[in-house]
Amino acid sequence: MSPLPIVATLLHYATTEPLRPCVVVENHVITYRDLAAASAGWATRYRDLGIARGDRVALALPNSPAFLAAYFGAQLAGAAVVLVNPQYRHAELSHLLADAEPLIVVATDENEAILREAMTAPHPHLIKPDASLCGASPVDPTAFSPPAADDMALIAYTSGTTGRAKGAIHTHASLAANCDAVIRAWRWTEADRLLLMLPLFHVHGLGVGVHGTIRSGASLELHARFDAELALQRMADPAITLFFGVPTMYVRLIEAARQHGVPRHRMRLFVSGSAPLSPQTFADFADLFGQPILERYGMTETGMNLTNPYEGERRPGSVGMPFPGQEARIVDRTTRQPLPAGEVGEIQVRGPHLFRGYWRNPSATAAAFTEDGWFNTGDVGFVDTDGYVHITGRSRELIISGGYNIYPREVEEVLAQHPAVAECAVYGQPDPDLGEVPVADVVIRSGIHTTAQELIDHCRQQLAAYKRPRQIRFVTALPRNAMGKVQRHLLGIDPPVAEEQR
Repeated sequence: MSPLPIVATLLHYATTEPLRPCVVVENHVITYRDLAAASAGWATRYRDLGIARGDRVALALPNSPAFLAAYFGAQLAGAAVVLVNPQYRHAELSHLLADAEPLIVVATDENEAILREAMTAPHPHLIKPDASLCGASPVDPTAFSPPAADDMALIAYTSGTTGRAKGAIHTHASLAANCDAVIRAWRWTEADRLLLMLPLFHVHGLGVGVHGTIRSGASLELHARFDAELALQRMADPAITLFFGVPTMYVRLIEAARQHGVPRHRMRLFVSGSAPLSPQTFADFADLFGQPILERYGMTETGMNLTNPYEGERRPGSVGMPFPGQEARIVDRTTRQPLPAGEVGEIQVRGPHLFRGYWRNPSATAAAFTEDGWFNTGDVGFVDTDGYVHITGRSRELIISGGYNIYPREVEEVLAQHPAVAECAVYGQPDPDLGEVPVADVVIRSGIHTTAQELIDHCRQQLAAYKRPRQIRFVTALPRNAMGKVQRHLLGIDPPVAEEQR
């Protein structure tokens, strides 16, 4: 039996406990009844513009109550939501809008012009939230029936860190199944309040943060963007119990805590994902905040796949084990046969949380799945003897130098241990003798002196000779997407800031 859609859970609480707090924005409390009524208002607006089952509504909105109401409103109207980063520029928008062909695009004054420039025929309707807090006049939500579990709910485009983004289709059933697994694994209850500073246009902020909150009958405090000092201040509120972030957020929290101190708090869970969390950041945060970060592993196509345990050892450098009701295994990248513990191969996952396929891309969909339902993640890793999965990198990031395999993350973790290194990324560059050699782009901590040779020597002491970077490029910043994930295809493009140090 398919699980109940998330939007149906919103309607349930709006009817049974209408005054229960759902979203807090700048000290204003939005109840479950408020959000459901505003969502119904959006649904009415969509239907008046001709939205029917299976149509697409693109949301190019910042974090706001209007985003949430417009999102659930589209689902009440029977449409699938296309998530759009409101900071996207012309090239990104042109591809996404031409591929998804939404009937309606919801925008703001700030991005209306560029969206109109990027639209291709047939032009979608471009609408904006009204002046109300949730962007639409309230309507009785009982006038709408929840969508079917197998209806298309969401098209989320892959991060495009290695090429052109593809639209991953999620049904209401896949989103709900993943949400239920997360709630069970992390002991999420109605007593929790999430401090949400992640962008809502991403599966991390929306599919985990918002869906988990609604599903558990809990509440969230929504912020427009991440601010480390503000996050520390809000953690002092005894109502706040959860925080989800990406590794760069935790690096900034550590820096802010060292400067301002760690507040007294009742936080019970800090979760990290969307990019690898370095063991050094893991250790520094645990020392300061008194509890280890729970690192998990997810993808646009799958939602959450693996998690360190809520109770038990949270192992640094590992993303843990499958969520309840899901499976994962390591297979040989050539034979596709399962591998024993300790051997590196591609990670495959299987379960009810998987996406249906790539939007209008049957060849990519066919290549992504095995005949018996395993999804090829493209990530490379191994499982240790205790069952914890460790990710070593993307299969396409693998550097083959002189016949030896080099996984960038292994080198990055060693570089990150040097006190001068704030951030780093390792990638391969062509070499006439070895085929490829590893090169590192490094961001240096302010006020600390180092040289390229010093960092290479540091790696030489801890890694085999063929793994040490042949070149260190000092840069001011690594190219990252909105979720803090390094855009590997852009590494090595910008000139270094200096030959020796910044």
